[in-house]
Amino acid sequence: LGFFPPQLIFEKEGVYLHTNAKRSNQDTTIPGFIRIVERNAIKKNTWLINHVFDGEGGEEDTNFDPGYEPDWAVISAVKKDREHVPVKESGAVYISSLWWSFSLPLSELYSIRRTRFSLGRNFLVLTSRGGDPLPPLHFHRGGTRELFRALQRYIILDQSPVDGRLFLAYPHDSGALSRSFDKLQLLDNGGSDLVSRFIHDPYATTFGGFSKVTNFFKDALRPPESPIHSRTAQDPNVPPQSDEEPGFELITCVREGQLGPRPDVTRGQPLDKWECFLDPEGRVKNPEKVKELVFRGGITPALRKEVWKFLLGFYPWNSTVKEREDILRVKTDEYFRMKVQWKSVSEEQEMRNSLLRGYRSLIERDVSRTDRHNTFFSGDDNPGLTLLHDVLMTYCMYNFDLGYVQGMSDLLSPLLFVTQNEVESFWCLTGFMELVHQNFEESQEAMKEQLHQLSNLLRALDPELCHFLDSQDSGSLCFCFRWLLIWFKREFSFEDILILWEVLWTRLPCNNFHLLIACSILESQRGELIGSNHDFNTILKHINELTMKLDLQTVLREAEGIYLQLIQCKELPPEVQQVLGVCVPSSSEEGSPDSQSSETQRLLGQPHAAAASSHSACGPTYP
Repeated sequence: LGFFPPQLIFEKEGVYLHTNAKRSNQDTTIPGFIRIVERNAIKKNTWLINHVFDGEGGEEDTNFDPGYEPDWAVISAVKKDREHVPVKESGAVYISSLWWSFSLPLSELYSIRRTRFSLGRNFLVLTSRGGDPLPPLHFHRGGTRELFRALQRYIILDQSPVDGRLFLAYPHDSGALSRSFDKLQLLDNGGSDLVSRFIHDPYATTFGGFSKVTNFFKDALRPPESPIHSRTAQDPNVPPQSDEEPGFELITCVREGQLGPRPDVTRGQPLDKWECFLDPEGRVKNPEKVKELVFRGGITPALRKEVWKFLLGFYPWNSTVKEREDILRVKTDEYFRMKVQWKSVSEEQEMRNSLLRGYRSLIERDVSRTDRHNTFFSGDDNPGLTLLHDVLMTYCMYNFDLGYVQGMSDLLSPLLFVTQNEVESFWCLTGFMELVHQNFEESQEAMKEQLHQLSNLLRALDPELCHFLDSQDSGSLCFCFRWLLIWFKREFSFEDILILWEVLWTRLPCNNFHLLIACSILESQRGELIGSNHDFNTILKHINELTMKLDLQTVLREAEGIYLQLIQCKELPPEVQQVLGVCVPSSSEEGSPDSQSSETQRLLGQPHAAAASSHSACGPTYP
């Protein structure tokens, strides 16, 4: 590749430094300019360069090097007759320690604070990812808005919700993602704005528009805990270590033919008898059999109200009728005590409680648009909407650290629809949130981990499909984000989601069965994706258009078949074993009685389950 001359993208003069220097030969106001320079015609190699003129005469040093070397630049504004001043290197920021000039790659810009000086002029304070602030830049002739617009061609500048003057900088990690949203015209403000809003509020962005998000999850508001460049510099030809690039690792693939055939699975009839499972005092005699029947066929609508309370932990399986009456009384009192807490907050108090005020605002907005097609929530002034609002507000008091995050209303509405009871739906929601609360935590570690696990599963299951997705910049499976966040709530009909969720609540055949559901859906689309040679844009579009077009029973059959197929493999990678909650024993253990998976056979109730007898449970990995 040849060397391309640097391209000047933006330049603004009249940018001054205000110093507090006491030396007589140094002015307190030093003129200069700021530039954005693109090197080697590569957007990722773009630098922000500030140069100040000599403080005495305001003239530019003719020997000033504007940082146009092909690799990196050190800016120096030292005049010929001055002594050489050593240059301070701060990460990838190169600063002349005497004359305040600096050169900064945009990838190393962490934040910009915009402030108005007492004379009405704006000045900017830039902070690098190393954590050090750069000299404040005073724009005596204006131009901060133009600089922001120019910067946004290369990075995302996202306004902090806690400080309107602070703008956080993020790289455009996936140019293809932004182009895809622009091309599809799914948002008025374009793809870059979607990425910015996803970083700022991933949940709102996921639900608000084209709910497919890219494969980066960032701490949008947290400053760097330690300088990024304190590590030893690496050879650019050496790939980064895994602790520095926490992305999706390439797992050991199953060799071709090792998986074997996929067993055929049949679904059963829904659970339609309840009294026969109760002893004379009302205890459930065989909870595991109940779970097996629910996993196999769901629950008939007439029994859902009762059985869901056991599946979600509101009632213990071994509780008597009398004990359940006592539990309901205690839980009712506890619920209304928490409800009174937020109901009794005056408007004046709430004005001083921004967190509660923010929760209420989000809840009121989401309640007005949650499942309005369902008669229980349709129409204006519907009592179902009031219940939805009150239960979510009370949950904020129950779990104030988590509070309310967009998507929780989607989890509550089916619970409220089935129980038709405010108190019972609340405690069912708390049980559901025990399973999925990590999905809504600000760190988003659980969501990253689940996408990682899904990638591992799919790579072992269908390397060809994974290779195709990788070739189209879709290997991160970012388009599955919404699926996993709220357990496919937007992908199936309201009636189907009742069945799917009760199946998942059984935690059979493993705790991560929802990931196998995702694999089942993706495999069902492999012919369309590969055969039509979809690119990044059309993959996103195609997956989004699957909403309400999937057959639940087929998806469930294939997901269980995938599980049985995988656990029969003796060469299953450890990462996949962990996701499935199974351990593949060594050959010396295969014949021992302890290695027989009688639990899997009993719970799945399928003749072909005997083929999986060389596996034993290792315990859940999520949630």
